[in-house]
Amino acid sequence: MSALIQVPQHRIFSHFPDIAFNAVALAASVGGLTAVSTVLSALPADFPAAILVVQHLNPNCLSQMPEILSQRTALRVKPAATGDVLRPGTVYVAVPAQHLLVQPNGTLLLSDTPKMNFVRPAADKLFMSMATTYKSRAIAVVLTGSGTDGALGVLSINKHGGIAIAQDESTSEFFNMPEAAIATGEVDFVLPVEAIASALVNLVTPEAVA
Repeated sequence: MSALIQVPQHRIFSHFPDIAFNAVALAASVGGLTAVSTVLSALPADFPAAILVVQHLNPNCLSQMPEILSQRTALRVKPAATGDVLRPGTVYVAVPAQHLLVQPNGTLLLSDTPKMNFVRPAADKLFMSMATTYKSRAIAVVLTGSGTDGALGVLSINKHGGIAIAQDESTSEFFNMPEAAIATGEVDFVLPVEAIASALVNLVTPEAVA
């Protein structure tokens, strides 16, 4: 435990170029594989922020999501692991039955603490940890899914100065999760899923549209 806490912050943040945001989190439930694939497939291989993915998964099955996503994006994709150092252009996928958290030193932590919103991994847990670690340099994206997971996390992201995006109703297989996030009044952009990648590129690398 202490080994993870002792990593100096400057060694973590130095991996990132001088960009507006360090990390982007995508959260989804029902219909999520298609939505996440749509977003990731449209991002360039040199996308300069780290990406974290929480998809509500069957806790009793081995997830094939990293392998599937790696075939649909130019970005590097890997299952998230405790101690991972967030790096630009890399997608870290939550594993079944474990919350995915960003620690204060910028490394990842897998946790089997109790479920939140009846799920583990939970988007709220990830969003909250990102908000406290990266503050105004975090982006949370709530995609298609049932339930309300992500709404509390969006409040935390907003409180710390970050950006929240929600998928619109017309492109959501299940609108419950995006709708709950939007209902907080703290979502900055409501977009069709096909437009989310472009928005992320413009936010993270604003010179791209200069």
